[in-house]
Amino acid sequence: MLPSSAVFPALDSSPSGLPDAEAASRTARFGANELPRAARRAPWRQLAAQFTDLFAVVLIVASAITFLAWGLQHPRDIGTLQLAIAILGVVLLNAVIGFVQEYSAERTAETLQAMVPHACRVLRAGVRREVPVRDLVPGDVMLLEAGDAVPADCRLVESYDLSVNNAALTGESDAVGRTAEAVAPGPVLQARNFVFMGTDVVVGSAKAVVCATGGATEFGRIFRLAAAAPRQRTPLQRQVAVMARRVAVAALATGAVLFAVRLPTGQSLVSSFVFALGVMVALVPEGLPATLSVSLAVGVRRMARRHALVKQLLAVEALGSTTVVCTDKTGTLTQAEMTVVQAWAGGVTHAVSGVGYVPEGEVSGDGQAHDLLRSAALCCDARLVPPSGRCGWRVLGDTTEGALLVAAAKAGIDVLSDSATTPRTATYPFDPVRKMMSVVCAEPGGDGHRSYVKGAPQELLGRCADIDWQGSRRPLTGEMRAAVTAAIDGLAAQGLRTLGVAARTVSGPRPAQDEAESGLTLLGFVGMLDPPRPEVSAAVAACRSAGIRIAMVTGDHPLTAEAVARRVGIVRGSRPTVVTGSRLDAMDDEELGRLLASSGELLLCRVSPEHKMRVVTAFQRRGEVVAVTGDGANDAPALKHADIGVAMGASGTDVAREAAVMVLLDDSFASIAVAVRLGRSVYQNIRKFLVYLFSHNVAELVPILAATFAGFPLVPISAVQILAIDLGSDVLPALALGTEPPEPDVMERPPRSRDERLFSPAVVRRFLFLGTIQALGVCAVFFWHVNSAGIPYSAFTADNPVYREAITMTQAGIVVSQFFNALAVRTERQSILRAGLFSNPALLAAGLLGIGFMVAISYAPALQAVFHTAPLSAADWALLVCLGLLLLVAEEARKWWLRRREPAAGEGANR
Repeated sequence: MLPSSAVFPALDSSPSGLPDAEAASRTARFGANELPRAARRAPWRQLAAQFTDLFAVVLIVASAITFLAWGLQHPRDIGTLQLAIAILGVVLLNAVIGFVQEYSAERTAETLQAMVPHACRVLRAGVRREVPVRDLVPGDVMLLEAGDAVPADCRLVESYDLSVNNAALTGESDAVGRTAEAVAPGPVLQARNFVFMGTDVVVGSAKAVVCATGGATEFGRIFRLAAAAPRQRTPLQRQVAVMARRVAVAALATGAVLFAVRLPTGQSLVSSFVFALGVMVALVPEGLPATLSVSLAVGVRRMARRHALVKQLLAVEALGSTTVVCTDKTGTLTQAEMTVVQAWAGGVTHAVSGVGYVPEGEVSGDGQAHDLLRSAALCCDARLVPPSGRCGWRVLGDTTEGALLVAAAKAGIDVLSDSATTPRTATYPFDPVRKMMSVVCAEPGGDGHRSYVKGAPQELLGRCADIDWQGSRRPLTGEMRAAVTAAIDGLAAQGLRTLGVAARTVSGPRPAQDEAESGLTLLGFVGMLDPPRPEVSAAVAACRSAGIRIAMVTGDHPLTAEAVARRVGIVRGSRPTVVTGSRLDAMDDEELGRLLASSGELLLCRVSPEHKMRVVTAFQRRGEVVAVTGDGANDAPALKHADIGVAMGASGTDVAREAAVMVLLDDSFASIAVAVRLGRSVYQNIRKFLVYLFSHNVAELVPILAATFAGFPLVPISAVQILAIDLGSDVLPALALGTEPPEPDVMERPPRSRDERLFSPAVVRRFLFLGTIQALGVCAVFFWHVNSAGIPYSAFTADNPVYREAITMTQAGIVVSQFFNALAVRTERQSILRAGLFSNPALLAAGLLGIGFMVAISYAPALQAVFHTAPLSAADWALLVCLGLLLLVAEEARKWWLRRREPAAGEGANR
């Protein structure tokens, strides 16, 4: 293949990149750098797919059988025809709801994904810029660093210890080295001087020329094959589907029992079958999956408004059970605007004024502080970007390096000019193992080459042979090393992040890494402060109240980590447990498990990605549900292995964002606390509408069973009426319950168990409690009406006015009690009076709409003919309202007893 020098002419480019006009021209020619969108099903196909769902098929078959039964009846009963049409109505309504939800969810996902920034660094006309990935064109010169996702197929022209992960293309997760040198001809995917879209940079840095974009890339070719693959349902959705199927089986069994009981009473075979079939179909929770999806989608949108982008619906539900948060420090707990506030050189501490990335301030003293900051600036890949538009000063690259550049500018150093007169000839990028970075530069005037190294103080100190002390070089004796270590600890004790800087003369422009990073002369240290975010303290306190343990996991010095942890409230006691990476290495799994089992405050410092991964695994082994925050490529393994990986959206790398299931668009820990609160709310809302749906099923079933076993020849409520309840008073209130805001005490309860099922005993007990109250009420009004006629049960016919009033009372009683039931289930422990009767207007509107439909059924002659109902008197409505109020009072009494009986639960969560 071509040598790197011939790549630019072949692609009609240059080492300084493309001019803006040429880039625009190529955009018009090649199109945006985007993967081809998966072919979307036409809307009519999406709607048709709703009729292939298991429940839809069951209902369609049931409707067809009912139509057939109507055709076989002699004489034909109009009620059978109405039942068949009503069943089809249920199918159509569910199909419309499912279609609208799916159609809107696709567009919501696209909108939310667009909120995550996707940008890359390129050279355009010799200027380093950050441009949207979609604007890349063939011939662009890209700058790649560890943690970057490769956005196009590129030919390397410069490579510095570059390794990439090609798992997206080859399935092999091991990092593979890359070179800018020419290689032997062969398959493109095996070319070691190419990097491809969809892969990510593990270590090193490089300069590369874009060869192919969008669908023309190797990844684009594979993407087209996989784009149409169906999306798998989440475990929560599968759990609900299993639950619904079991309920359907129970409904089938109930229908069979009713058929067997009614057949010996003299009813015809067809009428008994139609009756049992109608009851069975009515008891199937047809709208449950759609209601669940809507509730989850509402949670996703709410989290997005609070700067938390959830990429998987499962994560919404899983957030509610989080028990441990392993959080990093910089950018999550702090503002990620590092500021150098002190510089230690030659035994003297120099104060640095100014805050943030604005290069305004000064460095006290001069001399060695100037040399220290100049050397640190030369060993930086970041760039300080001046204000533009509404954006102030910002850093393009690592924030720590940005702080060094700002400090150098405050010392009067022209960083750009100095870099031009001292050109870099070699780079050994930072990696988390050796914890340092070094560069080799050609000294001005041909005075040879010199390496400049910056890194973790203790690691750097171990590679130094002497120190620049007050203008002269002195050997680093044991006494001198102790003095330097004391100075490092002094900076760290102030909550400052420390970084060491050293240098040495080397033998040539590209010495071996060992030569460039050993036998160094220590120039000094800088102490940087990253102030905590003001909102983090309240968020940490909220997590503590929720029973969530917070463990700080950071690469910083223990004293720095403890100082920040105390500022934000993670550490309150006098003796937190502080564990370094070296101590973790000495622990076996059993000892680590005992450490994590202790309830004390935990700080893990100077840790590597392997350490972070091991800690997450150890927590999970203990049954904890672990959320992990991270922003770098080295955090990706822990993010992927965690129950909930949380990546930083603003400062995080593409690799971290891809590995995580949640992205914080504002990088703030406070957004994690908000997301946990909303996640718990989503789970609560799902349980609320489960209680709401199944409690009225009890109220429908019990009167039918009571009438059957009491020997009453007719039903207290017909299958058509039951379907009317499902359509008129179930679906909309259930959807409105899915929008309930979090209860005030939701963050004062301990996390739920990982093994807790959605259809838990508590849910069953609650809907049986509410359903029984409804069932007793409607049974009472039905038999009171029937007995008020003073005639034997055997004398009743379907056209009897008293019977029609009685079944109208049954249907209206369920509808009215469901209105009060919806208010009752809005909270699990808190009184509805305290939550506010009118705080969910959508729920009130949905409930009143259902009652209005019931009023129409009672009084409109056309609907009376369909549902065999009769007009109710004002006294009847008043009685039904009293029954609904009785249900609400009974539920309020249950909540009061629960609050009184279990006060310790709330107190325990606050500890």
